[in-house]
Amino acid sequence: MPGTRRELAGFAAAGLLAYAVDLGLFTLLRGPAGLDPLTAKTLSFLAGCSVAYAGNALGPYRHRRPRGLRPYAVFFAVNAAGAAVQLLCLAISHYGLGLTSQRADTVSGAVVGMFLATLLRFWGTRTLVFRAGPTTGGAAGSWNEGTGGRVGSWTG
Repeated sequence: MPGTRRELAGFAAAGLLAYAVDLGLFTLLRGPAGLDPLTAKTLSFLAGCSVAYAGNALGPYRHRRPRGLRPYAVFFAVNAAGAAVQLLCLAISHYGLGLTSQRADTVSGAVVGMFLATLLRFWGTRTLVFRAGPTTGGAAGSWNEGTGGRVGSWTG
């Protein structure tokens, strides 16, 4: 259990840093840079995803870090799915339930939506991006860094 607690703490720290980068860059791009809101949010979201990926790859998942562009693409997809969960919570509350005050929008999008999106992101990051498994290639079907192939397959 202490390992899971440490993993959660590292995931949360990377997420908080990414959130700060996203918010700060969005504010800078919307204000002094004068970009439109969608462009500013797209750029700040990409920067936040990159910071979160680096924070997770160098932090709690440093021993499971996969190589190449695919893990970042999967990480980005998981984060996009998290953003969709937040938007869905906001849409259901605002349009489906008719709770249209600013407070209701904040609670549904930034509290309930963020909570559910964080659960999805944690699961996706841990399960789809930084999978646990043998790092030395001892099990059948695992990657063998020494030979560059899969152990137990025709390439290993």
